[in-house]
Amino acid sequence: MLRGYGFQGQVTAGDGSDKKGKMGAGYNNLRRKNKKQQYKVGREGEDSSSNQPELAAFLLALCDTLIEEPLLYLCDNTSLLKAVNRWIGEGGKATLVKAPDADILAAAIEILRKRIAAGTATFLVKVKAHRGESANEGADILADKAISDPKVGKEWCQRTNRAVFMWSKPCHEAGKVTYQYRHSTFNNSVRDAIRRGAAENEVPKHEERLTGAWRQISTLRRRYEKWCKGDK
Repeated sequence: MLRGYGFQGQVTAGDGSDKKGKMGAGYNNLRRKNKKQQYKVGREGEDSSSNQPELAAFLLALCDTLIEEPLLYLCDNTSLLKAVNRWIGEGGKATLVKAPDADILAAAIEILRKRIAAGTATFLVKVKAHRGESANEGADILADKAISDPKVGKEWCQRTNRAVFMWSKPCHEAGKVTYQYRHSTFNNSVRDAIRRGAAENEVPKHEERLTGAWRQISTLRRRYEKWCKGDK
């Protein structure tokens, strides 16, 4: 990334953080040291993941850069690059219907549209996380501090219309089983929890059926052994 620092435009980096269900986003500008922002990211009542604050950090960088200024954005999140890439070039029609954070993504896409219309270059570059890359590490610190700093404001708090699922996840530690409360919009974890709950509900039914079958087998075995002894 050393050549990237020589980019003729604004060189920015953003990062998102998710710690114990609390999310924070931060971005910094290497050309303008005073250009940096951080926010808490809301909607933790629905779900929490690093993807949402990563997208929020990208939007912060876009909003803080003039449309006419070329932009190089450094991030360590592949999901962000994939989400933006769906809206680039020709192909199938992209939609925000299933996007988990459609409001944030829509705002970012609108700014990108304006930049494209103005003929301004925008580059998103993937960097490795926690490998000493100074711009990314600075953004990571801002995102982490945003979660714990009470002076940092919170954005993107409006609830969506997505259903929120709640369940208890079993955890095995030192031979003991404890249950941790979980909540999320529909994802792979919710699907697995539904499957596990359905399986646990079916177990007693099968246990009862197998127990009855075993009792019948035991009864028939005793009768057979008794018959064999009588035959002798």
